Amino acid sequence: MTKTVPDVPRWANLAAHATLLVTLPSGLWRIAMGLGIPVGFTAQGLEAFGIPGWGTAYVFGLSLLSEALAFLTLGLVRPWGEVWPRWIPGLRGRPIPPLAAIVPAAAGAIALTAIGVQGLLGWAEAGSSLAQGGWENSPVYGAVMAACYAPLLLWGPLLAAVTVHYARRRLSGKRPQHALEPLGGRA
Repeated sequence: MTKTVPDVPRWANLAAHATLLVTLPSGLWRIAMGLGIPVGFTAQGLEAFGIPGWGTAYVFGLSLLSEALAFLTLGLVRPWGEVWPRWIPGLRGRPIPPLAAIVPAAAGAIALTAIGVQGLLGWAEAGSSLAQGGWENSPVYGAVMAACYAPLLLWGPLLAAVTVHYARRRLSGKRPQHALEPLGGRA
């Protein structure tokens, strides 16, 4: 397991790790949906999403992509976000340009926050595009779905906070970049 960079405060490390946790409930909900487990959709509703079929691959892929992107947040507090790992030929051991991490992380934070706000504002209409009978007529399913998706509202702000800290730390020039070793030791 890789250690956190020495000058990263506890709050930034916790926020980076929290991004993995806030994406997990919705991913598990989608995987359950993809497996045909009743998470609020009737058989007709699942069929409208292509489940079983291409829809299953889509929800599995979306869940894996979300977790993989959330995992990248750890690079903002770990050495592998500052020095290229030794298994990358030609780059191993070299410092990663700060803007190569800051720009996509900031763009992601803005996009995730905007998507979260849009989802929150449109939550009342969730499922309205489904044909009649596609959604179970029970408040329990809606509450479970809301509980699984509500943590996603934190993903953008958490990523933004960690990104701002990374930018301040990396662009301040206080610590020489060669002080860190690439993931897996020296090449």
